[in-house]
Amino acid sequence: MDHIQFVYTFGMEESEVEERLRSEVAGVLSLADDGTAYGVPVHHYYDGESLYFRLGDDDHSKKLSFVETTTEASFVLFGVEEPESWSVLVAGTLRRLTGEEREAFDAAEINEDFGPFRVFDEAVDEVELELFEMEISSVTGRQTGR
Repeated sequence: MDHIQFVYTFGMEESEVEERLRSEVAGVLSLADDGTAYGVPVHHYYDGESLYFRLGDDDHSKKLSFVETTTEASFVLFGVEEPESWSVLVAGTLRRLTGEEREAFDAAEINEDFGPFRVFDEAVDEVELELFEMEISSVTGRQTGR
């Protein structure tokens, strides 16, 4: 390692992790099906206890098929502004919100909490919005500099 550049990282304070979870708008949600991994950029909402994700279902969503087979998902937020960087890694189980839980998020609140919904080649009226909660089992925050 004589000629390899490196930088030490340090654990983030809980308040710093909470602030990143609340203020950052998007990260990468990682899912798995047996031995196949699938990472997808998504908007999230953090209420202080759980993470929420809004995913689209067009009846053949790869994301949703992976959600159904994922035992434990992970979600990562990160930022790099040289020479400093940070990351927050959250792990937990995902569950679909239904009934009253789902209705607690009205359209205005969904728009405010999650930002614009990204549509690719589907017709908007053919996409059903699904909300998922990540029941957090672990959170780790790391950063460089100090």
